[in-house]
Amino acid sequence: MTCIPPPGDWPVTESQARAVQDELRARVILTEAGPAPGAGHVTGLDVAYDDARDLVVAAAVVLDAASLKVVAEATAVGRVSFPYVPGLLAFRELPTVLAVLARLPVEPGLLVCDGYGLAHPRRFGLACHLGVLTGLPTIGVAKNPFTFSYREPGQERGAAAPLTDGAEEVGRALRTRTATKPVFVSVGHRTDLDTACAHVLALTPRYRLPESTRRADALCRQALKAAQAGNQEEFQGS
Repeated sequence: MTCIPPPGDWPVTESQARAVQDELRARVILTEAGPAPGAGHVTGLDVAYDDARDLVVAAAVVLDAASLKVVAEATAVGRVSFPYVPGLLAFRELPTVLAVLARLPVEPGLLVCDGYGLAHPRRFGLACHLGVLTGLPTIGVAKNPFTFSYREPGQERGAAAPLTDGAEEVGRALRTRTATKPVFVSVGHRTDLDTACAHVLALTPRYRLPESTRRADALCRQALKAAQAGNQEEFQGS
């Protein structure tokens, strides 16, 4: 995997971060269908914070897309590199997320972010940003619709409804379990929305959230506890 570094120095102000978003947003590729569901690798990513210690922890879990068995996993701990600003959360997380991807011993395949892609006020959420920097296909799967609107999809598994900003479809509300709250899927980079939703359904054979997200979340919590206990000596992204 080749990681493209952020342009120039890492932003430290809101105006600098917005300028980076404006520059990189034009590089998002929306003309590819993306990898086929159930084939290759799928990598779940999650991030956790310890605000008292100014730490951010990232976890990556690579699954075999066909069996959903764990192929590889990695964690990294870093210093928070950007203040909390709604719409600019990627700038707090990306240095550590890129570090954890670099630690994986296998190709990650499709990246599944716990968050948003095009379903973002500036159409450039974490999944888009990460996809452009790594060149990998990415999707975002969020637990809530953020600021966007949707009509409830049907109650059966697989039912979907557009997630919209006015007349623009920015993602989909997707029912992964019958009669359970939907998740909110959006494209990040090098895939399309139909394929993204098909991946999410393939990743949710038993639970509402994708197995990639569930396993990355569990690993991230373990890594955060270790960091808080002082067992993690090396900080990435500081």
